[in-house]
Amino acid sequence: MIKRCLLLFLFMLAMHAGAAPVGNPKSGALLFQRCASCHAVGPFASGGYGPQLNGVVGRRAASTKDYKYSDAMKKSGLTWDEKTLSAYLRAPHDVVPGTSMRFWGIKDEQQLADVMSYLKTFKP
Repeated sequence: MIKRCLLLFLFMLAMHAGAAPVGNPKSGALLFQRCASCHAVGPFASGGYGPQLNGVVGRRAASTKDYKYSDAMKKSGLTWDEKTLSAYLRAPHDVVPGTSMRFWGIKDEQQLADVMSYLKTFKP
C-alpha cells in the first residue's frame, strides 16, 4: 500500500513538474510596465515606438495599420498563437532575426505566463 502511494505521489509530481505555470493577469500587469514604454494596450491603445498589443494573441505578425514594422517582421509569416508569442517573448531575435524589437526577453516561465495572461485580457 505504501509503495502504491509513493508511486502515485511520484507520478503526480512528475506530471506537475512538466506542466506550464498558470498565468496571473494581475502580476502580468505589473510586469507589463516594462513593456509600456514601447507598447500600449487598452481602449485607447495605438502604435508608438512599438505596435499596440490589443488582440495580439491570434493576430498575424506585422498586421496593425498604425505601426511601421521591420522587414524581418513583415516577412516572418508568423501568427501570434500562444506558443509562438511565448517563444518570441523569451528570445525575440531567435524567433525573428532582424526584428527591430530591442528586448532581451523574459526567461522566467512564471513571469512569461503572467504577461501572456495579461495580454489575453485585451481584445482587438
